[in-house]
Formats: sequence, C-alpha cells, structure tokens
Amino acid sequence: MPTYSVIIPCYNEEEVLRETHKRMTRVMQGMGESYELIYVNDGSRDDTAKILEDICKQDANARAIMFARNAGHQMAVSAGLDYADGDAVIIIDADLQDPPEVIPEMAKRWKDGVQVVYGQRKKRDGETFFKKFTASVYYKSLSKLTNGMVPRDTGDFRLVDRQVADVIRSMPEHARFLRGMFAWAGFKQEAYLYDRDKRFAGETHYPLKKMLKLAADGVFSFSVKPLKAAWMCGLCWIGLGCLIGFVLLICLLFGASSSAWWLAALMMVLAGNVLVCVGIAGEYMGRIYDDVRARPLYIVARTLGFDRAE
Repeated sequence: MPTYSVIIPCYNEEEVLRETHKRMTRVMQGMGESYELIYVNDGSRDDTAKILEDICKQDANARAIMFARNAGHQMAVSAGLDYADGDAVIIIDADLQDPPEVIPEMAKRWKDGVQVVYGQRKKRDGETFFKKFTASVYYKSLSKLTNGMVPRDTGDFRLVDRQVADVIRSMPEHARFLRGMFAWAGFKQEAYLYDRDKRFAGETHYPLKKMLKLAADGVFSFSVKPLKAAWMCGLCWIGLGCLIGFVLLICLLFGASSSAWWLAALMMVLAGNVLVCVGIAGEYMGRIYDDVRARPLYIVARTLGFDRAE
C-alpha cells in the first residue's frame, strides 16, 4: 500500500494535464515515500482520456478511472476515494490553481497528528470580482446556516487520513458537498493557509450554473434552517393578513371606501411566498428521492494502472 494517494479529477483538461503530471510527480518524488496518482476522467470530450492513457503507460505510479458519462466534480472525487489505497489521501484539481508544492507541508502536519489538513485561501488570483464577492457572501451565509461547521474560503483541496477517508466512503448521499462532509466527520482538523494561483491553462469548468448547484447542495445537505425560515415567514404573513383584515373591517364600519389594487398586490406577494416555501421543501424532497432510488454515484467504463499496482 502506498503512503499517499493523490486524487486528481479531470474534465476537459488536455491543455494542462501533462504539466499537472510533471509537477505532481516532481513534488511526490521529492517527498521520498511511496505514492499513487489517481486521475479521474469525468467524461471529458477532448483528448484527456488519450493523454491519461499515455501517462499511465509511462508512469508506474499513475492510475486512471474513466467514467462512462460526466457525473460531476464531487462524484469524481468520490470515485477517487473509493479506489485510493494510501495511508493519506490528497485531493487536488488538475488546473494547478491549488499549487502541488504545498503538499509536503500539509503532509508534515498529518504526521504530527492532524487527520484533516484543508487548504484555506489567502488570495484568489485570476478570479473575477463577481466570483470573489459571491464566494465571500456564500461562505458567510453557509457558516451561519451550519453554525460555523464549514470553514470559510475552502475548497476540496486537502490532505486527509485514511480513517477519515473511510468515513466519507461510508456516506452514500447523492447530493455530495465534500467539504461539508469532511467538516461534519469531525476528527482533528487544521487549516493550511496558501495563495491560490490563477488557472494554468484553459477555462474554468465551474460556470455559474454549476456553482449555484454546488452552493445549493452545501445549504440543503447540511442545514434545515431554510425549512424553519419558510415556516417563520408563513407565520409572519398570517399575522400581517390578520392585521390587514382588521384594518379593512374598521374601514367598512366607518363607511370608508377601500381600493382593491393594493389587496391584489398583497395576494401576489402571498402567492409568491407560498411558492418559495414549496420550492424549498421540494429541494429537500428531491434529494431524498435521489437517495431512495439508490442509483450508483458514478459509472466506471474502465480503469488503467490498478492491476499493475496489485
């Protein structure tokens, strides 16, 4: 069994993949301990699969998991966790925004007894103001909704002990928000502060739509406060409706005329509130539905390099 398993999810990374392997190999060889590099091809449509085939042929430490279809970043990391054999597992994206060169420092903290060393960003180079601002607002909101369970300014870049990785592997939910799952698992955890680089090449594979889905998974998978907020909002509207009804009654008793346009507007707002509450409940029920169906998290078409490791 290797000392370190490095999980590297890949989706259309042909422009950066060879450089990623070069830098990862240099870092891991410099640590002087056994390791494996597990690349997870998440249904890429470019030449990522072919490049991974070449890498696995040339490097005995390289492995590859080829998905039959695109399943998403969180599923790709989950597959890597299922296949990893190392005493410590490192999760890092292929785009080199998280620098592999900080892994030895994270490994030192693991050897000192820290079971989860998660990367916490000091700077986010190469990202737009909009993304930085929305990320800041989201993490502050998520922290409040989860009572501070999920650390701010963290991604999936981390080093975790085998014991922690096994706990995550035992969690079967489909709406996966791994940084929250690692935080929920407990154990001794510590932040490693680092500067995040801009993407080495290519374009981001996390557009706004995917970011919103991941954000929703983080909220609805680790907090029931939205449901409580909907309930409280409903009570407020009931109270307001009773107050308005009382005012209308007074107006009728004194013979005052009352226009109906503002009442119509109020009904629209009330209807919107009901739909929002139903939508929040639907988000939770949709996640329950996904878990009840119990379909596999991902489908593997083939693997490379694992038989050689055995």
